[in-house]
Amino acid sequence: MKKQQIKLTINGKERELLVKPNDLLLNVLRDTLGLMGTKYGCGIGECGACTVLLNGKSVLSCLILAISVDGQEITTVEGLGNFSKLNPLQTSFVKHGAIQCGFCTSGMLLTGEALLQENPNPSETEIREYLRGVLCRCTGYAAIVKAIQAVAKDDK
Repeated sequence: MKKQQIKLTINGKERELLVKPNDLLLNVLRDTLGLMGTKYGCGIGECGACTVLLNGKSVLSCLILAISVDGQEITTVEGLGNFSKLNPLQTSFVKHGAIQCGFCTSGMLLTGEALLQENPNPSETEIREYLRGVLCRCTGYAAIVKAIQAVAKDDK
């Protein structure tokens, strides 16, 4: 299969990549770019572990062809912050114990970030509704909801 060149911005950095027409965004992020924070979970769009932001909106990278994001902006969990300077939501996840095994964490963080960009002061019900597509088997969601609420309250 012949590769095609695409240009996109990933975590604030412009990139040019050669991709096959059937390459999934998830695989390009992990295998080509080494951005391992985007997790491979179910591969069928059911678990949310592969969530990234596409032009600021949360999407499932296991369901998106890389070629279809040509010219667009992608943010992975690596683009939120780094070890020396976490973003407010990452800091709140740590503070509130919203991280257990960590497998769903990147999906939760990016979904929470998208929610807070769309609605800076969501209710608990709105947070839970927004997170419904990201499965977590460890936390029971209570700590995750509290972490997102804490960031929303800090923005006031």
